[in-house]
Amino acid sequence: MHDKILILDFGSQVTQLIARRVREANVFCEIHPCDVSDDFVRAYGAKGVILSGSHMSAYEEANDKAPAAVFELGVPVLGICYGMQTMALQLGGGVEAGKVREFGYAEVRAEGQTRLLAGIEDFRSASGEPMLKVWMSHGDKVSALPPGFSLMASTPSCPIAAMADEKRGFYGVQFHPEVTHTVQGTALIQRFVRDICAAKPDWVMGDYIAEAVAKIREQVGSDEVILGLSGGVDSSVAAALIHRAIGDQLTCVFVDNGLLRLNEADMVMDMFARNMGVKVIHVDASEQFLGKLAGVSDPEAKRKIIGREFVEVFQTESAKLANAKWLAQGTIYPDVIESAGAKSKKATTIKSHHNVGGLPDTLHLKLLEPLRELFKDEVRALGVALGLPPSMVYRHPFPGPGLGVRILGEVKKDYADLLRRADAIFIEELRATVDENSGKNWYDLTSQAFAVFLPVKSVGVMGDGRTYDYVVALRAVQTQDFMTAHWAHLPYELLGKVSNRIINEVRGINRVVYDVSGKPPATIEWE
Repeated sequence: MHDKILILDFGSQVTQLIARRVREANVFCEIHPCDVSDDFVRAYGAKGVILSGSHMSAYEEANDKAPAAVFELGVPVLGICYGMQTMALQLGGGVEAGKVREFGYAEVRAEGQTRLLAGIEDFRSASGEPMLKVWMSHGDKVSALPPGFSLMASTPSCPIAAMADEKRGFYGVQFHPEVTHTVQGTALIQRFVRDICAAKPDWVMGDYIAEAVAKIREQVGSDEVILGLSGGVDSSVAAALIHRAIGDQLTCVFVDNGLLRLNEADMVMDMFARNMGVKVIHVDASEQFLGKLAGVSDPEAKRKIIGREFVEVFQTESAKLANAKWLAQGTIYPDVIESAGAKSKKATTIKSHHNVGGLPDTLHLKLLEPLRELFKDEVRALGVALGLPPSMVYRHPFPGPGLGVRILGEVKKDYADLLRRADAIFIEELRATVDENSGKNWYDLTSQAFAVFLPVKSVGVMGDGRTYDYVVALRAVQTQDFMTAHWAHLPYELLGKVSNRIINEVRGINRVVYDVSGKPPATIEWE
């Protein structure tokens, strides 16, 4: 049994980054809504609790509080931003609206020595005080320390930027250690979970395989399992893990929905059926999917249609397997967290995920989701540990609905054909172009790169003739956590070559543009 950290979510869009930082310290954790019951908190068995940030104001009576049991467990507690504010209020301190709001970079001065911050600093002030470079995002502030607390850090506009009750192991920080902008954030969270909470650092993917295999065998028994194989990292790793556990009891169904990347079907069949010996059924359902998508422009409607059609295909194929009792999916933890936003009403749902929830009662299969508690980087590490080729494991993320959400507006077959050829050229040139400074190719230097089909036409000139053809946008980003991202500063020569090849080789496209939006305010995908 792993030691656990309980993270209570008050609706911050970056709560899952807290969990990622805890996992990076090799300590297991889970995110649960802030309004879980006292009984749940007591029964969870946490070695420590972390309270997330929020868009709310702690001093408004109607807003959420931490369950009282959090402060009665006798384990360390870390409050972040709103988490610090509700901790202060609930334990007898004060919170008020700040006269000066802080959003973005800030420099925090450490006050005295505490177990949490001892030895953690970025530089020294002119007077020799330890300083931290952090990321702030708040309008309210703690105005009075609760009894038993002392000042741990401050800024000129936020006199109580961090507080500590060393005796009880309660700590609050107004800044966000979970984001990469806080330079020492990883060290701070590791200090909290491993030193202060004394949680064992035993969450390691190589060791996780044996646990997961045993769990799958216990769940499944002698039943057969059907798995939707997309060729993406998540479903591929899920297939490899389940095959390791139950061998020929697994049958994978690879569905060509007409929205795949160029030559995707050949690559998937070659890797799994021919090289790994996995049973794979290849279903060409492109006409079915494209027919259902005809006339539909809304992104969420498209996602739901694609998800529904996947379920129908699986239902049809599973009926052919007499002993199939389980539907396996490559659902990962961020999918679960993001899609849960609408249910908990704690955070805004950015987009739905076709493989999370929504399964109809008519699907007479139990759900097997062996990656459900893993983040993407953990899934990749697991894939390597399972022996999958790095070229597959470290492919850029590809959305479950495929090109259906990279074609803006209505999805048509000719749009998909144009887009997959343009996208293939972009990826090919990224792989072929090496950055002189790092020695790496630009595919490896970007976290996600793809082409987007725009349903608009523009005038062009080719030869001596006028053209009136479609536009594609290129998107390439660099990110560590996929919650925030910077557009990739690709060389002009590379962009020029990609544009020239697309326009010359893909008849029907006469203009290529490059997306220079960050996340936020944009998302990485366009839909």
